[in-house]
Amino acid sequence: MLLLFDVVQDAISEHDEWHTHEHLPERLSIPGFVRGTRWVALNGQPRYFVMYEVEQLATLTSKAYLERLNNPSPWTSKMMPNYRGMTRGFCSVAGSFGFGMGHASLLIRFSPATETGSSTRKWLLQDILPQLPSRPGIGSVHLFEAALTPPMTNEQRIRGADAGVDWALLVTGYSQDALVNLMRADLGNAQLEKYGATGVLGAMYRMEYSIIHREVDA
Repeated sequence: MLLLFDVVQDAISEHDEWHTHEHLPERLSIPGFVRGTRWVALNGQPRYFVMYEVEQLATLTSKAYLERLNNPSPWTSKMMPNYRGMTRGFCSVAGSFGFGMGHASLLIRFSPATETGSSTRKWLLQDILPQLPSRPGIGSVHLFEAALTPPMTNEQRIRGADAGVDWALLVTGYSQDALVNLMRADLGNAQLEKYGATGVLGAMYRMEYSIIHREVDA
């Protein structure tokens, strides 16, 4: 699950406290949630990018997850109105290369042109992405594709309707310069558009906080 959003400036400090000490632990206590990670923008918009890794897509429509979304805590109910421009996507992993997760990331969202979707996927998964983790400064790369439409819940009603995610590329590593070079060349807007991507939006992020299920479970 990928989430991208801004928060009202005056609420950022409390948001980060709530998100760290209540929201992420709450989500990672739900069966099937594996890891939750919050990132903050280094370059580009929006300010926040949050990724939840789950055992299977069914986790995101499970009774346990929907119960939390439809019964937000008092602190959650207080924070939801401070969200702006929420984008939220339930995605399958079309391809992953490399290992681990670096502290710096490049996130690129786009949609494939209807007539070139299969060729765009082939270009990414066969020609470009497999060789990226071998480059200095880069550790892992993933291609996500929209798989489910998130249902409306009480949390979403408080903050307003969410936009969706179509396709997304996530590249992580230990060198911001390496990611900048990617965004200017191999995964630049012009190159992606050449191979059928439309509506390309790219931003660089730094990891701010991460938590795994085993920590909460313990």
